[in-house]
Amino acid sequence: MLRVFFDWLFGRRRAAAAATGAAAPSVQGESEPTGFQMLERSAPLRSGTSSSAAEAIDADAIFLCREAVLGRDQHIAGYQFMLQEGTRNRIRHGSRRVQHLYAEVLVRNLVRADIGSLIGRRFAFIDVPDSFLGDPCLAALPPHKTVLMLATHPDPGAPDIHSLREAVNRLRVTGVRIGIPDPAVVTEFQPLLPLVDFVMLRAPALDARRGLQLASQVVEAAPQARLLVRDLPGREDFRFCYKLGASLFQGPFITSRESWDDRDLGPSAARLSRLIGKVKADADSSELAALLKEDAALSLRLLRYINAAANELAEHVSSLERAIVVIGRDKLYRWLILLVCSMDTPSGRSSAALESALVRARMLELLGQDRSRQEREALFLTGLLSLIDVILEVPMEKALGPLSVAPEINLAVRHGEGPHAPLLDLAIACEQFNGRHIADAAARCGVSPAIASERHLEALSWALAIQE
Repeated sequence: MLRVFFDWLFGRRRAAAAATGAAAPSVQGESEPTGFQMLERSAPLRSGTSSSAAEAIDADAIFLCREAVLGRDQHIAGYQFMLQEGTRNRIRHGSRRVQHLYAEVLVRNLVRADIGSLIGRRFAFIDVPDSFLGDPCLAALPPHKTVLMLATHPDPGAPDIHSLREAVNRLRVTGVRIGIPDPAVVTEFQPLLPLVDFVMLRAPALDARRGLQLASQVVEAAPQARLLVRDLPGREDFRFCYKLGASLFQGPFITSRESWDDRDLGPSAARLSRLIGKVKADADSSELAALLKEDAALSLRLLRYINAAANELAEHVSSLERAIVVIGRDKLYRWLILLVCSMDTPSGRSSAALESALVRARMLELLGQDRSRQEREALFLTGLLSLIDVILEVPMEKALGPLSVAPEINLAVRHGEGPHAPLLDLAIACEQFNGRHIADAAARCGVSPAIASERHLEALSWALAIQE
């Protein structure tokens, strides 16, 4: 996981990007086309789209958003991709033609983003109208990573059940998976139950009786299908749906905070925090080496990365004292902080929170690339540490206190204040796919929402790559 991060530490961003297949970031001040403009240039919408439908979407406000989908192990199994909330709200009650336009813009943006490479082994969940399954643009998606979640629309033009069943079968032969909403709510899709791979439920509409009834119905009519629950607000809701037998979970619970007052840092994190405190106190190399030797695996890991070919060292480093000198105190400090975030994680959800923190960290660094090296590194740490309490499941003061972070990082992470807070707020807004929040936060940072979206996707690609 740390190979690309080590490249980042040593300043080889473009080499790291080449190693992972990610595009090297462009300069923030450059004039770039928006995602929608690039889409129109490389893959224009079909000429059959009506002008009235096209006007329903603001071309300057088009950008992709995502929400993590967790499996039963609470690791990320995929992402639901969508266009930003403002666009969705404007077309939610639009005509079937407008819904098709939305779906096509979404699909073509995902194709342009090379979604198959971006998500690795994960699934891309995409909501589309039931009448969209024959659209040719779907063929450009990576079939074995694509899940099409069907939706109905009251306008004329819905396929009859025979045609819909044929369309579903054609797609499933290629490897595409199909999901439907709660068949008790959307009864039109009930005949598809034996064919679908996922059944999607909304957490606010579930109670114990309804959940058990639906789970039993799905097991009987669609034993091959898995239950996906969306809009889970908290951990208790997750546990409830887990006991119902659901397999996939979405919602704010992934990064929600709880009362962890009675919890302390795990042994590895506590040891690393003590070492970090010594680094910030400028302890001599022999004292730091002695602390490192208390953890043989950590010592070997540091020596392995120091001697990695990518570091292009003229010498082979065999002692911890020499390794500390070679890496330098600042880089050692940042490396140890990343290790704190990736060790002693008490639940699978922590790995999902860590991924979100890495995306924030990289996005802040990309958005600040016209700043000094020290500022970029501080921005990276601000994003990384913004979820450290969720990652370690301890109170923020216990997680952050021993790390001796700079005052501006502490202000942004704990109080949402200081010079780094606006960029952190923008990264969080991109996670929440709230169009108004994104527009306001982007304006405060002096960037366009489209640039923020592109940096968010670049950051996601980077975060996924370093975890492979």
